[in-house]
Amino acid sequence: QVQLVESGGGLVQAGGSLRLSCAASGRTFSSYSMGWFRQAPGKEREFVAAIRWSGGNTYYADSVKGRFTISGDSAKNTVYLQMNSLKPEDTAVYYCAADLLPSGAYNYAGVYDYWGQGTQVTVSS
Repeated sequence: QVQLVESGGGLVQAGGSLRLSCAASGRTFSSYSMGWFRQAPGKEREFVAAIRWSGGNTYYADSVKGRFTISGDSAKNTVYLQMNSLKPEDTAVYYCAADLLPSGAYNYAGVYDYWGQGTQVTVSS
């Protein structure tokens, strides 16, 4: 059994910062990449950022590029999301996910094998 547990969410004013963390526990596994997605009320889950351990390449949604930074530790299957210059439209439940196999679709939720339970981020105007 594998569990991904997110933490670090909360309420912040527009322009502020938060740092989300996601740690894996349970059965040992090796992931090819890990990512962050978010889902706002009434909207579909959307890609935010991903990191591929081999080569350390990072990918971002256009809406967060330049404001968010993904990082992590592949040996621990731990991933972080530093969020700066937050906007009210960033309000959502943020989920981390792990992809076990090489895939070209880092921004597609369907390729990820494990998911966390989500952490709420609320940005007030």
